[in-house]
Amino acid sequence: MEEKLACLQRMVDESYRIVFFGGAGMSTESGIPDFRSADGLYHQQFRYPPETMLSLDFYRAHTAEFYDFYRKKMLCLEAQPNAGHRKLAELEREGRLSAIVTQNIDGLHQQAGSRRVYELHGSVHRNRCERCSKLYPAQFILKSEGIPHCACGGELKPDVVLYGEALDERTVQGSIAAIREADMLIIGGTSLAVWPAAGLIDYYRGERLVLINRTETPADGRANLVLRTDIGKTLAALRSEVLVKEEKDG
Repeated sequence: MEEKLACLQRMVDESYRIVFFGGAGMSTESGIPDFRSADGLYHQQFRYPPETMLSLDFYRAHTAEFYDFYRKKMLCLEAQPNAGHRKLAELEREGRLSAIVTQNIDGLHQQAGSRRVYELHGSVHRNRCERCSKLYPAQFILKSEGIPHCACGGELKPDVVLYGEALDERTVQGSIAAIREADMLIIGGTSLAVWPAAGLIDYYRGERLVLINRTETPADGRANLVLRTDIGKTLAALRSEVLVKEEKDG
């Protein structure tokens, strides 16, 4: 493992347009449950399967029940960025990381300080009135009861991509452009099982494709480096440019 970590460090040191593509595993170290692991949402018992309750059809037909599940299971507002989130923000400040493409909706990358973040599946922190388009924060939804309403009387809908909805085209195009221009692509904390998001990594044509995930993924065979570890802890182990400079100056 030490040899693989050293290889990862060398790749990062040689790159200046790194793109990080991440999934739910990026946030489990912040206490947010994922979907597919043994203790994830898909293995918990509910009246309906989580995939059903998080679908557009269910939202339209059973809005109050949707919000009951959404408040209990999707709004983890006390979660804080972990060391992995902070390291990515640090790499961006150093001019090495050019973008983050995330499937997560928790906003932890921005909270850690990252600025160029493409949220493929939206964010719980944006909730839009379906009548006047006014935005409301996640805290408003959390504190509301039943179906939350705007001051104008319209119903609010979370700005997240539900099953049955298309991804935002501008976000997709921005993600594709960033991945195409990357000189290193780090894929972390994702099983690459959710489409069409997982297909975006096919736009990378470089030779520094790194996969960091606790389980196998469909892209393992094409990766230049695969690490079966926790993404947050692995990223946190990277030495920063500032530290390297201080050691040289010292």
